This record gives sequence, structure tokens and C-alpha cells, in this order.
Amino acid sequence: MAIRAARAADEKKAEDVIILDMADLTVLTDYFVICSGSTNAQVRAIIEAVEKSLAEEGVYPLRREGDHVSRWALMDYGGVVVHVFHHAERDYYRLEELWKQAPRVDWQAETPLPSRAE
Repeated sequence: MAIRAARAADEKKAEDVIILDMADLTVLTDYFVICSGSTNAQVRAIIEAVEKSLAEEGVYPLRREGDHVSRWALMDYGGVVVHVFHHAERDYYRLEELWKQAPRVDWQAETPLPSRAE
């Protein structure tokens, strides 16, 4: 699910897409997906792409906070939490720095994931 979210964000030209493995650091989630966009429109497109991609697999957020107008969104899928930031907000919150001990997942090296239809 985290890789699928990262790929959906990447398709909308999200910048610096990372996945942090949070499993050994918190009971709240297994993975953070963090990415950013340079405009409100791009942030909105990234949010919509992630939601659409996961919805195609029958996965919907348990909770969603923020939106492109607030320039930051959090989509909580239980085992995966997706953070989409505008650049300035990402620099301000610095989640990567806060969770710097979290291992990064090389999502680009992973093999393509089949859809449920395949």
C-alpha cells in the first residue's frame, strides 16, 4: 500500500517522495509516505492521485486531515499514513528529521505491484 501510494504521488510529479519504515518506532502505523508539491494545484493532484490509486484497490482512508488549501494533507490508512506537503510546510514540519532513525524503503527498486484485477 505504501509503495502504491508513493508511485501514485510520483506519477503527479511529487518531489522527494520517501517511505519511512515506522514499524519498530511507533504503534500508530507501519509506514509514512512523505512527499511535496510546488503549488496548491499540484498538492491537490497528488492527494487525489493517491486516494484514487488506493481506492481502486478497495482501500480508503480511515481519517483525512488538511487539504491543498491548507497546503498539507494527512491521509491515514491505518498501516500507512500519507503526508502531502507544499514545500514550505514540509520544510517547517521536517518529519524526515523528526523520524530520522526510521529506515527508508527504496520504493523505486521494488518490483511492480499487480492490481487486484490481475
